This record gives sequence, C-alpha cells and structure tokens, in this order.
Amino acid sequence: MSRGFGSLEEVAANRCFGGWHRRFRHYSPALRCDMVFAVYLPPQAADHKVPALYWLSGLTCTDENFMQKAGALRVAAALGMAIVAADTSPRGADVPGDPEGCWDFGHAAGFYVDATQAPWAENYRMHEYVVHELPALVEEMLPISARRGISGHSMGGHGALVCALRNPGRYCSLSALAPISHPITSPWGRKAFSRYLGEDQAAWRAWDACELIAAAGERLPLLVDQGEADGFLDTQLQPERLRQACAAAEHPLTLRLHPGYDHSYYFIASFIEDHLRHHAAALLA
Repeated sequence: MSRGFGSLEEVAANRCFGGWHRRFRHYSPALRCDMVFAVYLPPQAADHKVPALYWLSGLTCTDENFMQKAGALRVAAALGMAIVAADTSPRGADVPGDPEGCWDFGHAAGFYVDATQAPWAENYRMHEYVVHELPALVEEMLPISARRGISGHSMGGHGALVCALRNPGRYCSLSALAPISHPITSPWGRKAFSRYLGEDQAAWRAWDACELIAAAGERLPLLVDQGEADGFLDTQLQPERLRQACAAAEHPLTLRLHPGYDHSYYFIASFIEDHLRHHAAALLA
C-alpha cells in the first residue's frame, strides 16, 4: 500500500522491534530522478523527534542491503536512534550508467561525489543529495532531529568520511567499516574519479579522506573496523594509509583489525552494534 506524505510516497512499511522500517520514493532535484530510501524509526519516535544515523552502502547495493542484513535495528530501537539508508546512485532509464556495463561505476556506484564531467554531471550529485537534500527532507517530513551521525561500508565508508570531513559541524559523529580510505590510489576510486571528476588529479584530492584529514576543520573521533581476510584490503581499501594520515594530523582514530573477517555483511553484522553505540554516545549526549 502506498500513502502520500507531502513530497514523499511511502512504498513499504514494516513493524520492527516496536518501531517502523519504512521505504519512501521521492523526486530528487539534486539528482534529477526519482529516488528510494529507507528509514528505521525507533519506538521513541512516536513521542518526539529522534537523532539519526545516516548510512551509506557500498558498490552494487541499495538501501535494502543494510536494513535487511546488518542486524542494526534491534540496537537502534533500544538506543532510540533512527537510521536513514540512502541509495548508492541516481537511478532510471535516463540516468547514464557504465559504458561497458561494469558493476563498479555508474548505477549503484555513485561514489558520493558531485560529478563535474559530462554526461555524469547531470545526475551524479550524490554528495549534495546525502549531505543536504535527504536530511532536509526527512527532518521536515519525519520525526527526525538535526542531530546527525554518518557511517558506511566500503564505497559508503569513503562517502561517510568525505561527507563529514568536507562539512564540519554538519555531523555529531563519524565511523566506517572497511572504507575505501585513499580512493586516489585505489583502482575503484581512480576509475570513478577519472570519469566523474575528470583527468586532473588535483581535483580528486577534495574527495579523498586521506587528503582531507590534514586540513580538517574539526576532529570527530573516528571508529573504523576492518577485516584482515578482506580480499580488497591492500589494493582497494588501504586502512594503513588512513592510519598514517590520522597520525600525521593528530586526528583521533580507533582502527580495529579483525583476523578472519572478510568484506561481507557477516563482517558488518558482527561489529555494527559497536558503531551504533559509538554514534549514540554523541547523538544522545
């Protein structure tokens, strides 16, 4: 059943741990297409506005992966914290994807940047969408306050780091699981940046966490978890680069390496409670 909430169309609603998991469709002016996102509203949202953790997923994902697989909703309900899960790119027949049909660029691979190059610049403004448009929408239309945290996995971990580092004061808390820490040296990042941002690599540094940390306008304590059996560890994720950048800038970092854990949602589910509590300590203070 669909119900209209002003500029939101509710496309699904499920009772969960005393609260509600809801999916909404809306038109995004930033992305110039229809978008779907999910929200978990804890039981406390029936009485007052609650803070929100914004979750950014990785390559090939939608809002559904995290909400269905991460096991986060029970803890969010207990803490009284909403979760807002965005999609990973603009969508639709009129939105250009990867010219070769590959999975690591285009649809489900927006990399949370604001593209400057044709034809991508027309739609791929995921940073603007995640940082400004989506929070403005949910804070107006739903019982969600302006106290925000941000986290994500893989490409979404990169997105969370960059969103917070580029926008001091916007978020109260920050974390990531297996983030692409230094995308300008990652094959995934180099492919995405060369197309979305152009071949001038100087422009790429404004979208790279390791480059942004040195001059960051605030020092939010950063929690990062990483599996040591992750097949992308050395080539794509490079957590040691993040450790080095944080050490050089004296940025507070807790980097936890876990033997035997891979890149999957089994890994995310194993440590997501720690991340929710990390955010709750700031959001509910």
